[in-house]
Amino acid sequence: MTDTPSVPPARRNRAPFDLGSLSLRVYVWLVVLFIMLPTLIIVPMSFSPADYLEFPPRGFTLHWYEEFFADPQWQRAALLSLRVAALTMVCSVVIGTMVAYAIVRGAARLRSATQLMVIGPVIAPHIAVAVACYLFYQRLGVVGTMTGFVAAHTVLALPFVVFTVSAALSRVDPDLESAAMSCGASRLRAFFLVTLPLIVPGLLSGALFAFIISFDEPVVSFFVSSVRQRTLPRRMFEDIEQNLTPVIPAIATLLTLLSIAVLVAAALLRVLEARRRSR
Repeated sequence: MTDTPSVPPARRNRAPFDLGSLSLRVYVWLVVLFIMLPTLIIVPMSFSPADYLEFPPRGFTLHWYEEFFADPQWQRAALLSLRVAALTMVCSVVIGTMVAYAIVRGAARLRSATQLMVIGPVIAPHIAVAVACYLFYQRLGVVGTMTGFVAAHTVLALPFVVFTVSAALSRVDPDLESAAMSCGASRLRAFFLVTLPLIVPGLLSGALFAFIISFDEPVVSFFVSSVRQRTLPRRMFEDIEQNLTPVIPAIATLLTLLSIAVLVAAALLRVLEARRRSR
């Protein structure tokens, strides 16, 4: 009787080489690189010392960042975008929370219709939403005003807030509200005392997405703005047509960093929520 050679435990437990899985990972990373490449190119272009766009840059300078922060026109556009984004964030969170509550806790027969209406601005072409907002707000006389900006951007940001808050609400047991109401609390009081503290991470994530969607929005802003009230994206479009300098890549780099910061903050909120639920 011959003894079979013993196989070391490490080699015995080693998973076989999977060429298909490796090819899929390489393909995914190539797609991600292809998508991110235009964004990565604008970063070195923003440090170019030339007065025109060139890649690769022949030197390094912070002149175009200094010009952005020193130019009063750029600063007015940036401050207007910040104010619009902040008000849009507040309006989207308030309205989106009510809509999400109606979807999750409301009647099932109206759920599909409500979801379809909410997702409408995402499905419709962006230019169609912009034209519709312009024609409607022009009749109301709010084109070029803060009210018009906030209303139009709220329409765009609302679906993302509703989706985020709905996901958070669906993980909250409705019996908690029922228990609070059985103790004498009204439905509104039960929501603020029981449900709202449990969905705060979802609310904050939705607020961050609403802020960045409003701050980076160019198309609708172009239609509902005026000569005096111009947001940062519209000011960038006008500068591209008239005076294309590396200040545009500099601003685009700053906006990219802002978007990355918002995504990281949203991811941290999800991690904190997962840890809180695991306790």
